[in-house]
Amino acid sequence: MKTAGAGRSLAWLLGTWGATRLLLLLFVFKVFVFPGPDVTSDVSVIYQGWYEVLRHGAFPLDDVAWQYPPAAALAILSPALLPFLDYATAFFVLAFLADLAVLLLLLYAGLRPGRSLRGAWMWVAGAALLGPTVYARYDVMVTAVAVAALLAGTRHPRVMGALAGLGALLKVWPVLLLVGAVRRRAWGAAAATVAAVAALFALAMPGAFAFLTFQRDRGTEVESLGALVFHVARQFGWNGEVLLNYGSVEFLGPYVNIVSTAALTLTGAAFGWLLLWRLMATRFLPHTLADAAFVAVLTFTVTSRVISPQYLVWLVGVAAVCLCHRGSRMRTAAGLVLAATFVTVLEFPVWFSHVVASDPRGVTLLFVRNGLLVAATLTAAVQLWRSTVPRTPGAPLPAQAARSKETPVSP
Repeated sequence: MKTAGAGRSLAWLLGTWGATRLLLLLFVFKVFVFPGPDVTSDVSVIYQGWYEVLRHGAFPLDDVAWQYPPAAALAILSPALLPFLDYATAFFVLAFLADLAVLLLLLYAGLRPGRSLRGAWMWVAGAALLGPTVYARYDVMVTAVAVAALLAGTRHPRVMGALAGLGALLKVWPVLLLVGAVRRRAWGAAAATVAAVAALFALAMPGAFAFLTFQRDRGTEVESLGALVFHVARQFGWNGEVLLNYGSVEFLGPYVNIVSTAALTLTGAAFGWLLLWRLMATRFLPHTLADAAFVAVLTFTVTSRVISPQYLVWLVGVAAVCLCHRGSRMRTAAGLVLAATFVTVLEFPVWFSHVVASDPRGVTLLFVRNGLLVAATLTAAVQLWRSTVPRTPGAPLPAQAARSKETPVSP
């Protein structure tokens, strides 16, 4: 009976994935029109423009919207693997395959003894709720690398480190996966991968690290936590502007630099807390690696000057890995992220014009979405601390952690 029930559950999961992904493909191929601005234009205009420069062996140094590490060129150039398709079509197909890869990785992990399919369900639901944006950005490819790294985890630390290093050179944030790594081999493999790949790009393509200077004059993106200050201030006569700047819609004007600096300060404080946790934590279970990565990516996202909709792809992917472990304490935080994902598709692209206008609907959506992300961050951080840090030196950890059937990870 158990086997039959598991089979039906798996069939439902695969059927739901297939139905939702077919719908996403119909949206990006414009068989159906998704409400709001066209999210696929980034692929057909921006990515394809970069592709034309990159394929000649140089980075798009004349475009300040290029703000990515050098290995991002691999994602932008990847449609060349399907030369029989036009650029946009090839990109959407590859994004779909990356989505499928994440599902298969989560199924492999979730079907192992003592694991759960909740992670696969998290991915199926979360990516679907974000709408066509999932296939119209290369973040789903980066997330596939990150999920593979976390699932390699404690059993294959060198593989995890190499994948995390590659991910960091694709879009920086996967370096956060290493926060909970207890084996030096993971850090060593990550450092070696970053050094080797970065050196290769630096020698082969000029301007590989010019992106580091392209964000100096950024404002505060209209969907970020700090942007709420200006959304409210506009109701009282703040005379700043909302402009397309560095590839995103940002607030520019009086006091924006103060809010941007405050965001950077919050990021520093959050990473300081993560360092303190790392020094204080004494019990590392197999799921701690994913739990710590989830907390780290949440803190990076919430305190950033930019919270683009595709950032939710990262959070859904890392949360899904957490939920593959029955012992993970991240269920509540993952649920909050899932709710935030649904609100995100409403604020972009469905009602993005209301967000840009700072009208009541747009401001309410942002308060709800960012409030859910803040709640998820605080909840996840508290649970991570309680499950790994004793209340007093030498004291036992909470009974729930102590009773866990999973074996602690040794350095």
